[in-house]
Amino acid sequence: MAAIARATKRLLVEMTRRNAIEVDDIASILFTVTADLRAGFPALAAREMGWVWVPMLHACEIDVPGSLGRCIRVLMHVNTSKQPAEIEHVYLDGATVLRPDLMHTTS
Repeated sequence: MAAIARATKRLLVEMTRRNAIEVDDIASILFTVTADLRAGFPALAAREMGWVWVPMLHACEIDVPGSLGRCIRVLMHVNTSKQPAEIEHVYLDGATVLRPDLMHTTS
């Protein structure tokens, strides 16, 4: 559970930092996890960060043979005036292989 919480917090911090997002700008979050991550809920880590008013939901990724394992994904709905091309999508560690076309910086 601690590893899931650490990884989730790291990802949320990077997403908000790189995109200058304040918690009050977050409308909701959808977390997905691969089937091999069953020890804890990513939203609990966000709650521990003080994100108590953000609606959050979990789902399990489709278990496709050969797909990336041990992966937490975040779909964050944010109130922003930024254009879609101005949003920096964050992929950390092994997840960088998922969308190399969106990599603005190395992670």
